[in-house]
Amino acid sequence: MINTSTKTKTDASENLILKDTSGFDAGSIRKDFPILNTTVHGKPLVYLDNAATTHKPLVVIEKTREYFEETNSNIHRGVHFLSQKATNEYEEAREKVRSFINAKSLKEIIFTKGATESINLVASTFGRMNINAGDEIIISYMEHHSNIVPWQMLTQEKGAVLKVVPINDHGELEMDKLPGLISEKTKLISIVHVSNSLGTINPVKEIIDLAHSKGIPVLVDGSQSIQHLKIDVRELDCDFFVFSGHKLYGPTGTGVLYGKEELLESMPPYQGGGDMIAAVSFEKTLYNELPFKFEAGTPNIAGMIGLGAAIDYVRGIGIEKIASYEKYLSDYAASHFVDIPKFRPIGSAKEKVSVFSFILAGIHPHDIGTILDFEGIAIRTGHHCTQPVMKRFNIPATARVSIAMYNTKEEIDHFVRAINKVFEVFA
Repeated sequence: MINTSTKTKTDASENLILKDTSGFDAGSIRKDFPILNTTVHGKPLVYLDNAATTHKPLVVIEKTREYFEETNSNIHRGVHFLSQKATNEYEEAREKVRSFINAKSLKEIIFTKGATESINLVASTFGRMNINAGDEIIISYMEHHSNIVPWQMLTQEKGAVLKVVPINDHGELEMDKLPGLISEKTKLISIVHVSNSLGTINPVKEIIDLAHSKGIPVLVDGSQSIQHLKIDVRELDCDFFVFSGHKLYGPTGTGVLYGKEELLESMPPYQGGGDMIAAVSFEKTLYNELPFKFEAGTPNIAGMIGLGAAIDYVRGIGIEKIASYEKYLSDYAASHFVDIPKFRPIGSAKEKVSVFSFILAGIHPHDIGTILDFEGIAIRTGHHCTQPVMKRFNIPATARVSIAMYNTKEEIDHFVRAINKVFEVFA
């Protein structure tokens, strides 16, 4: 059995840290998320799968419902009242994104259906323009498949070369190997900011500075950093930054591509159709200005308005306060996980967010997830769309716990107790 007791002194000091560093009231936050009242197999839901998607606060749910009930109309094309209202709310969401990541201009904020589409957009436009036979693209071993496959497709099409930055046993980039991978043929570095399977925070600023010293642009995949860290694209000086709205308490099917204006101006459209044009004839088409040049067709209007509401919600709480609380809860969890027998963490980076991948010796991760589900606990099991990471650690899959601002100490305690059930079943 697992010993879940903790020393009084430790608990007191941890409570003091929580109060002093964040002043965070997770209980009040939880009231904003109706799904957290769900019961699973007769047990209160403990949702620890936040790296896959975060839940949506009432303000986001109500904002999307309000759009359909009071505004439902297409954007950018109508002179009537509802169309103008929808357009205003949609473009207000773009301004909220711009401000949230500190982009210079609204022209630099392209709306997509997610980070995956954003990366594919860059690969299909910037990539096809600038990558030729023999050229090189650098990624890392810890990339999500969405930041591997588009570049593989491009290099195969162009006869280019994909190079990979290795990771060490702690799940950290081997940064000393990066300079040796860069050559005069390197045309792009595309790197994940935070690993979705390991929680590692990569030194993207250092990577960007090194790349720029050699005239190489950098794309940063911020899918797992946008909800945990303060993002300032101008301070990072990245050339592209992508994220998905559903990781930031917003609706699914929403995403953002930030790109420096001069780069976006030079890139051809990604898709053809309505709204991305200025004029069409059978002889010639003139393309629309940024950002609309990359936004063909009717978009996810309600979703993007909902994303704007999610950003308002997060900013109202404060991303720094959220990060401080998540750090506290992450430290609390880590201190308890070490007491679990046969618990092997996968990734122990010094700099990481509240994501824990682990295996229990002799027990398949899917079995862990299934048993925990009957305790009301939602975790993720599998390769997390990072099969190269699994291969690096010589494992087929992991169980993953990922923490958000609405999680609590009590939920971590319940998780640790529930692991008992796993051992009881497989004893």
